[in-house]
Amino acid sequence: MTIASMTGFAREAGATGRYRWAWELKTVNGRGLDVRLRVPPGYDALAEEARQSIAKALGRGTCHAALTIDAAEAPARVRVNEAALSGLIQSLARVPLPQSVGPPSLDGLLGVRGIVEVSDEEDEEARAALEGELRAGLARALLALVAARRQEGEALAALLEGQLETIARLTNAAEICPARQPEAIKQKLTEQLATLLATGVTLDPQRLHQEAVIMATKADIREEIDRLVAHVAAARALLAGGGLVGRRLDFLAQEFSREANTLCAKANDTSLSAIGLDLKAVVEQFREQVQNVE
Repeated sequence: MTIASMTGFAREAGATGRYRWAWELKTVNGRGLDVRLRVPPGYDALAEEARQSIAKALGRGTCHAALTIDAAEAPARVRVNEAALSGLIQSLARVPLPQSVGPPSLDGLLGVRGIVEVSDEEDEEARAALEGELRAGLARALLALVAARRQEGEALAALLEGQLETIARLTNAAEICPARQPEAIKQKLTEQLATLLATGVTLDPQRLHQEAVIMATKADIREEIDRLVAHVAAARALLAGGGLVGRRLDFLAQEFSREANTLCAKANDTSLSAIGLDLKAVVEQFREQVQNVE
């Protein structure tokens, strides 16, 4: 199972009867799942179905979904209300007309309101066929979107693996850095002490020993190195397992940053400081890329 990116795009279009339609789906980064749906008026029920389908297909990210429908002009449908026309004729037959008034004509009768009904509304069968195609089109668009997010996720996983490899390498470099060796720490303290004594300051040997131990303890980065190694292993396990791991990777990125900052603060030598700065840089790159993981 691989990880997926939160960014992707898919489009599905088709024609049903006199309608041409298209679904467009676009996803970007988001802390949770946020579906923003836009459909033409009169398709509210379909919109709710679409929202539920999107929520099932995606785990995280902001999804902008839009449905557009263009309809060709439908031929007018004319229907004569035969019952009303018959009733009108019968009623007029019972009415005595003056000699100056001729019998009613057909065109006159058809002009009476309610006798002729003109409608361009689509029948229920056509509407049902359209909505069926729209549902099928959305399903295909979601499959394409999920595939696109997974494809980008594969490239993202390779990039994150490379950054974890760099973090592991820099962590190892910090561990074997000569400045961390007891002899190097002792030499540095000796030099600092010599500089201080050269000023004529008198120091208590016992207190001096205690201060030296405290300084050596503060400069020790053993715990930071151990935690960095553990975090690298945890991040690699998450990438290997795949699925919805974005939030946990984001948490690990914060932990990486915390350990790198502490390592830099404890560095007692320029060489170790340089390693710490490089570590901070790659950790920041890792953190930025993790924001794209679903």
